[in-house]
Amino acid sequence: MVSKPKLGIRFGEALVGEGNEVAHIDLIIGDKDGPAGVGFAFGLAHQTHGHTKLYAVLTPNLPAKPFTLIVPKVTIENMKQAEQIFGPAQYAVAKAVVDSVAEGVIPKDIVDDVVIIVGVFIHPAAKDSDKIYQYNYEAVKQAIKRAMEGEPRIDDILAQKDKVTHPFYQKK
Repeated sequence: MVSKPKLGIRFGEALVGEGNEVAHIDLIIGDKDGPAGVGFAFGLAHQTHGHTKLYAVLTPNLPAKPFTLIVPKVTIENMKQAEQIFGPAQYAVAKAVVDSVAEGVIPKDIVDDVVIIVGVFIHPAAKDSDKIYQYNYEAVKQAIKRAMEGEPRIDDILAQKDKVTHPFYQKK
């Protein structure tokens, strides 16, 4: 039996969209038998009030592969918010993962050996389900690509560190 090379653990991040529907994704992808797998299992086994973790599924009984755990980054306080995370956000994450495999960004031969953990931000005032879907889909795709390609490179970060502004904070 030929052993497959290990992915290790990789990290990705992306912010896409605008307004209350903006998507901010923090992502980890890594080997099931490494720290990503431990975090995945711990996250699923340790649910907390208002932060229910869930699998990314295309539809019930058809999960994304690699198996993907969605971790809400904002406390779910009502059914509207629950429907947003269990509806357009869940589908967006699952579709982005599966499309990333279909496009070869995640190699098909490793999908049973790795897991993904995705922190999903949905603003409590978000209303437009189509925008929630679209922005989260695009952000997850970007975060996966960045994780798999090791982006951004440190030289890019160092070159930009004094030129950029943060979208939610402008220093006076």
